[in-house]
Amino acid sequence: MENKKNIFGGSVTVLPAKGLKGEITVPGDKSISHRSVMFGSIADGITEVAGFLEGEDNLSTIGAFRAMGVDIEHLKDRHSLIIKGRGINGLKEPGDVIDAGNSGTTTRILTGLLSAQPFFSVITGDASLRQRPMKRVVEPLTRMGAVIAGRNGGSNLPLAISGRKLKGIDYKTPVASAQLKSALLMAGIYADGETVIEEPEKSRDHTERMLKLFGADIKIEKNSIRVRSTKALNGCKMKVPGDISSAAFFMVGAMIAPSSELLIKGVGTNPTRTGIIEILKKMGGSLEVINQREESGEPVADILVRSSKLNAADISGEELLPAIDEFPIICVAAAFAEGITTISGARELRVKESDRIAVMADSLLRVGIVNREKDDGIAIEGRGTGEIEGGSIESHGDHRIAMSMAMSALRSKRGIEIDGAASVDVSFPGFFDYLEKVKVI
Repeated sequence: MENKKNIFGGSVTVLPAKGLKGEITVPGDKSISHRSVMFGSIADGITEVAGFLEGEDNLSTIGAFRAMGVDIEHLKDRHSLIIKGRGINGLKEPGDVIDAGNSGTTTRILTGLLSAQPFFSVITGDASLRQRPMKRVVEPLTRMGAVIAGRNGGSNLPLAISGRKLKGIDYKTPVASAQLKSALLMAGIYADGETVIEEPEKSRDHTERMLKLFGADIKIEKNSIRVRSTKALNGCKMKVPGDISSAAFFMVGAMIAPSSELLIKGVGTNPTRTGIIEILKKMGGSLEVINQREESGEPVADILVRSSKLNAADISGEELLPAIDEFPIICVAAAFAEGITTISGARELRVKESDRIAVMADSLLRVGIVNREKDDGIAIEGRGTGEIEGGSIESHGDHRIAMSMAMSALRSKRGIEIDGAASVDVSFPGFFDYLEKVKVI
């Protein structure tokens, strides 16, 4: 692997490999790491977090709560936090604008929390985040009594929030969205009465699990969640499992490289997140989930992956929902499957860190994979056991695009240069070092 710098945040060339072998433990789950800071900050007492993901997005969440007076000790050498919670009503008005960086999770969930605080606050982010839609969260919060102003009628950052006493609502979400649901649950623990949220399908449920862990009054029935005004949350000790979204890159990399056997240890296997496992099994992937257990309210397991002969599949929106973040690496699996894979129901990916559908379609074409972009997905002509030529791609600042195309390079003839490779630090610091440790040349 070769490294060089450029104005887009670094360029890395990933060379082909015979396989991936050995054992790795991927960094902590990004979603759970965010929430551990949020709930630990408003809990009573000390919260100790082991396995915290030190990605840029999660550091934005730490920065936001430090700005509101929370004492957070970050022990980087042990990937852990000690959070001295200020209690449910203990946050202070920040002295400046809160910068969420590139983190949509920080922005949307924090908007729910800030709407219920007795002070004024403003959230902004980088150029990419300022273009991402916020109206989906702002509209129901306004119905709860929140006062929020922003660009384009509250559709875009910056958002200016004048905290108010909120009232509970019954709300059916237009789409299954963990960020939307979490923002309303965060507001709901402050609101008078009961807040009821019903989703069309069940989105990832880390917020509900963590609210239970911290002692909130919450009830769950199928796709409906009820939360009541909460007087106090209790600090606790918790361990963040390995992020299955990070593990997914190595799952697919091991499957497509010809001589692989890789054990990925301590991965979170929350059933709202294991869609990637089901999709890869559907495509014929050799994958075993072993040593299953529970830690801090979340299911955890080890995942053993071997080289596989993948077959094309039709992947619908219902199947994709619990694997929506894994769309780019699923595209790479499809690129080395036998036949044409069609992926649909991914329209929301057009407003992520990049337009992930368009950028992934372009990236695959640049390295020799024929595909057809659709409004809500993509159709990919797989190469089966064949190699791709290789070439160069632009990540467009999207960490998942960069890591996915790095894995496709394992089955290339001359490697793939990834422009904007530093974007991987958003969710997987040290990704390229991990990859080098398990590559068989």
